[in-house]
Amino acid sequence: MLQKLRDKTSGWIVTVIVGLLMIPFLFVIDNSYLGGVGSQNVAKVSAPPAWWRSAPSWWPVSFLWNHHEISVEDFRTRFEQARMQAREQQGDNFDPRQFETTENKLTVLDQLIDEQVVRLAAEEAHIVIGDAAVRDYINSIEAFKRDGKFNADQYRMALSQSMPPRTPAMFEQLVRTSLQQSIIPSALAESGFATKGESERLLKLLGETRDVEFAVLPAPEADTAAVSDAQIKEWYDGHPRDFRQPESVSLEYVELNAASMAPASPADEATLRKRYDDEKARFVSADQRLASHILISAGSDAAAQKAAEEKAAKLAAEARQGADFAALAKANSDDTGSKETGGDLGWVERGVMVKPFEDALFAMKAGDVVGPVKSEFGYHVIKLREIKGGEGRPFEEVRDQLAAEQLQADTERSFNELSGRLVDLVYKNPTALEPAAKEVGVPVQTIGPFTHATASGIAANPAVLKAAFSDALKEDGTVSDPIELAPNHNVMIRVTAHTPEQAIPLDKAREQVIAAIRHNRAEEASKKAADALLAKLQGGQTLAALAQTDKLQLIPLPGLPRTAPMPTVAANRAVFTVAPPAGDKPSYGKVKMDDGSYAVFAVTKVTPGNLAEVPEPQQAMLKQQLSQIDGAAAAKAYVDGMRKHYKVQVQESQL
Repeated sequence: MLQKLRDKTSGWIVTVIVGLLMIPFLFVIDNSYLGGVGSQNVAKVSAPPAWWRSAPSWWPVSFLWNHHEISVEDFRTRFEQARMQAREQQGDNFDPRQFETTENKLTVLDQLIDEQVVRLAAEEAHIVIGDAAVRDYINSIEAFKRDGKFNADQYRMALSQSMPPRTPAMFEQLVRTSLQQSIIPSALAESGFATKGESERLLKLLGETRDVEFAVLPAPEADTAAVSDAQIKEWYDGHPRDFRQPESVSLEYVELNAASMAPASPADEATLRKRYDDEKARFVSADQRLASHILISAGSDAAAQKAAEEKAAKLAAEARQGADFAALAKANSDDTGSKETGGDLGWVERGVMVKPFEDALFAMKAGDVVGPVKSEFGYHVIKLREIKGGEGRPFEEVRDQLAAEQLQADTERSFNELSGRLVDLVYKNPTALEPAAKEVGVPVQTIGPFTHATASGIAANPAVLKAAFSDALKEDGTVSDPIELAPNHNVMIRVTAHTPEQAIPLDKAREQVIAAIRHNRAEEASKKAADALLAKLQGGQTLAALAQTDKLQLIPLPGLPRTAPMPTVAANRAVFTVAPPAGDKPSYGKVKMDDGSYAVFAVTKVTPGNLAEVPEPQQAMLKQQLSQIDGAAAAKAYVDGMRKHYKVQVQESQL
């Protein structure tokens, strides 16, 4: 029976049946197995196997490809880091809603993709990061150091407080991966160079000066010609962004300010004395010990430990018998930091030394020598030379300070109680501010309507302005949480009216449209006059002669430097954009001035920068900067080139 069953379940027929049974299974497995991005990933970078560069990317051959996926969690972690960086840079102007754009998300994702590209390239190049390289890199990180040296406790504490928290093994793997994927780009960046000719050519350009003359045309005359309805309609339809009414809101608000509240009553004597008793430790100077020590390092084996302990005991006995402690330290101590000063540690407070050392030191009397004291560094012989601190200041001496602090505390408590009552009442009726304000006895004030650009008073505060135009307050009509304007000074606001950004109807914008048309016509007339003057110059006439004929103001600027904003930034840029004069024939150009008028200019001479006037350090710095630019360009070109060789898939819906 079993043999018949075995016979019936073998052969090509069963193979076909099993294949058919697998088809529906394929529709329920994760797409990432078939070459897709996968439900838990936002992107995937794939490369064909090194032994089959032309391998197709379709399933099932895609199983042979090397895949590096970027998970949703990885993306969100990196995006949150970018958000925190933007918040630090922009401060109160940071708008989280504007940051949450698809463009910003794709920028962050692009960086993650580039990292996976160089990581794949490093793996294909068989780059391996050894344990020693990882350890050296971690030991060099300042956040993991104490007193300039790597500290294991500091290392673990910093990792536990990082976002997200990491174990040492996790961090070491992160460092290993980061080093692996940075090897090639870093090497390319460091390989950049600039030739002497390139740096000298740039220095000559940067130091270049030009002799130029400007002829300023008169400011355009006001256009008073009639404007037809057809012209108005055409201009209005052609410039829709110019005639819009910005978004505006009106607010009602309650302002609480401790400075304007009735002052708290001065505290009585009993209250002040109780505060003094409760906080007496504040008025006691720190207990300090002037100490010296001798450190005898101990090995890991028992024999070395015993030998170190015996040596420390012998030195302690000699010191107690009157031997010069400083001389003993210079001759025997293994603490290189204090050895040359006779073991002097200076004034020591609690919390500075390791616990066994500290416990022994603060149990000693001045003049005592104790040891050996074992710590993680070895065996110590300790001498306490002097004690100071530990004395308390009397109540009468600190009474005024206590009274001022108590008054401040009572004022803050009154403010917090009032603010808390207001918040509690608002939470009971979050769409109304008047009832809560009336119950706590503060007035409701109003402001607006105002736009982002016209906000004034409390509305001009960045935090208030952001809240006033937030979707939650505009759409729900609820009262905001307290917004701090300053310590013990806040407001709660409610949007009472909101007008979204919208087009200004033509009948209301008519005068603005007419003014825009006339302004444009005046500018065009001025530009046309400048073009006519420029044509005459290019026809052979001189700027000086034309300026005299047309009664134009002529402004000579000999030796104009490239970076000088004269007569304007745009004019300087225009002067250094035109080609150098050919022979005795000047180069001509025109530029629009800040007041809307035009100027034509003639460049008569170009003087390259004098390398002899540039100090050698400045030349070397420029050459180094050019080399860095060249190296950065090489690294970017490498990443871009490798990215074209790989298959990159992105799932924007997961962002």
